[in-house]
This record gives sequence, structure tokens and C-alpha cells, in this order.
Amino acid sequence: MLLEGDISGGGEIQVEGTIKGDVRVEHVTVGDGGAVEGGIYAEIVEVRGKVSGSITAKQVRLYGACHVDGDITHEQLAMETGAFFQGRSLRLQRPTTAAATTVATAPKPEPITPRESANGTAPKPASPAAQA
Repeated sequence: MLLEGDISGGGEIQVEGTIKGDVRVEHVTVGDGGAVEGGIYAEIVEVRGKVSGSITAKQVRLYGACHVDGDITHEQLAMETGAFFQGRSLRLQRPTTAAATTVATAPKPEPITPRESANGTAPKPASPAAQA
């Protein structure tokens, strides 16, 4: 069966035919006889068949007989021996709110300036012999 167009919604989908379009659901399984020609965006993606397009998910598992031609953006990626993957593996990193706030509110460091001595002149650096 061939389905042309994008698919979106909640829940889970098992692909055993061919989808030409993007798939946006919570859990996508591309079966042995399944193929997706487009992007997959989900929480969990399992591929046994063929994907021609990018995959973006928290968890991605590529089984031994699968064929993936496209970039994978993930938090966790597992590949079995024999899986074919051509593309880039990109780590999905979501900044935490606390870390983003800390970085944004951290004060900027003040530039370091030499201190003046009591007579108004800057101190002379110590000689290498004095430091030893």
C-alpha cells in the first residue's frame, strides 16, 4: 500500500507499506516491509525497513536489516549489527531551565588592572630569579 501525504497525531503507528510524506506521532515502527520517504518526528522510532529522510526522536533503534539514508537527531541511538545508516548522527540536547537561567544571569567578570602603589606607580613585576 502507498500513502502520499503527511501523517500526524498521538499514539503509535506501524508502517508496513510505503509512506511518502512526514510522520509525526509519539511512537513510529517501520516494519520489515515498510518504507518512509520523508521525515520522522517522534518520541520513539524503531526501524526494521527503509527510511529515506531525517529522523528526530528521543530514542531511535535501528535493527539489523534496516536501511536509513538521512540524518538522525536523538537523545539515545541503538544500532544492531548489519544495520545500514548513511547520514549524520546528531545529539539532541535540551537545555534545562535552571542551567539557562544561571548562564543568562551570571555576572560578567571585571577586567584585571594592575594595582598602584602608595606613591601612584604600578608595581614592578618580580624578576625570574626572585620567583625561584
